[in-house]
Amino acid sequence: MMPIYFIVLVLSGLVPLLYTIYKQDFIKNWSSFTISTIIIATVFLIWDGFFTALGIWGFNPDYILGFNLFLMPLEEFLFFIVIPFCSLFLHYAIFYALPNMRLNKQLTIAVSCALILLSILLVVMNFDKAYTAVNFTFLALAIIVGLIMNIKALQQFYLSFLAILFPFILVNGILTGMATEHPVVWYDHIENLNIRLITIPIEDIGYAFSMLFGNLLIFESLKKRWTKV
Repeated sequence: MMPIYFIVLVLSGLVPLLYTIYKQDFIKNWSSFTISTIIIATVFLIWDGFFTALGIWGFNPDYILGFNLFLMPLEEFLFFIVIPFCSLFLHYAIFYALPNMRLNKQLTIAVSCALILLSILLVVMNFDKAYTAVNFTFLALAIIVGLIMNIKALQQFYLSFLAILFPFILVNGILTGMATEHPVVWYDHIENLNIRLITIPIEDIGYAFSMLFGNLLIFESLKKRWTKV
């Protein structure tokens, strides 16, 4: 079998990486990106490893390189580097081309409150489903922190996330069985809502938002702080 997980990650990161090296704009902020990625990756890898140990999700050995750490393949660690890099690249590319594109503040607050309320309801109603409960708790916390720390980032990210979803769905779809006989990453659907977008558990959308927006918040905070120095 082919190491599909690794190939998907390489192909995902190739164009943004080459463009970044060529233009060298993003390279100026590598230190901020590295720190934000380490912080968010650490949090999500702890969650990831815990759920892997419990069998809430797992990895098909036929589609990975075979180097494991804490029951997780090397590709899973690379995921938390490559996907945030690609997503932040797309986020900033969008607002480089359209610098004034953002939701107005009132709509951002309204959307945020609706998502927080929905997340809380889903947690309360599905507390026995581990992935659903933890995922939507993280989503609610990410949005609350965004409202408090950097509402401007939230105004932009709600729009850029819609664009980020297209490649994310493609990548995650491949990993969850859209293009293979068996999924690269499998889920115990007793622990989620068992509602799928193609082959992707609906919770993964909230997972992506929390991970990527958390990365963006820390990245922006560090970038601003170091720019003032």
